Amino acid sequence: MGVAERRERERQARKEAVLDAARRLLLEKGFRGTTTKEIAELCELSEATLFFYFKNKDEILLSLLFESIRFWADGFQRLERSRQSTGKRLEQIWRFHEKVNDEHPEYYVVSAYLAQPNTLQGVSPEIKEQITESSGANFQRLAKLLEDITGRSDGQHMADTLWSTFLGLMILRGSRVNLGHEDIRTGLKDRTAAFQFLKRGFLSEFDNRDRP
Repeated sequence: MGVAERRERERQARKEAVLDAARRLLLEKGFRGTTTKEIAELCELSEATLFFYFKNKDEILLSLLFESIRFWADGFQRLERSRQSTGKRLEQIWRFHEKVNDEHPEYYVVSAYLAQPNTLQGVSPEIKEQITESSGANFQRLAKLLEDITGRSDGQHMADTLWSTFLGLMILRGSRVNLGHEDIRTGLKDRTAAFQFLKRGFLSEFDNRDRP
């Protein structure tokens, strides 16, 4: 291994360490409550060294955002190859949302943060366009999947409904936890119940012979 290659590997390893630290802090404190100093300390770097890899906290957010978009894209591509029955394919899509929550809950934190005012104020129009195009492509994949499964033509509305339902349940859970609510009611069992309502609605006009 040459010197340049070794340095590049070390650089990538440091960047990944920064992102891992950011993931942990995002789940503990949210994006606004997380500082670059805390991220640097968690991955045993000085804040000045962290800025060698990322210009600011927004750039860390963007890295996680693009990472999440790629993760979703890979998952949807695998789902496109499924040959399960209609109901099972819908369940696979919902389980993939659960998989994201199990493996990368920070992706939902990042998605929820994007709805806050002025979140991407310092981001260039070119980067915003990349986000719009790549995330939009994922929604198109999900919409096409839902159209193929259900036989309906309004895949975009179904995709928006499914995504917003899962994300909304995660936000609701966070709100109830923060308030010390005794009846959180947004665990796996509750999310599964919510999915059953969606499933019945999506399949309400579908030919019975194609149901599991």
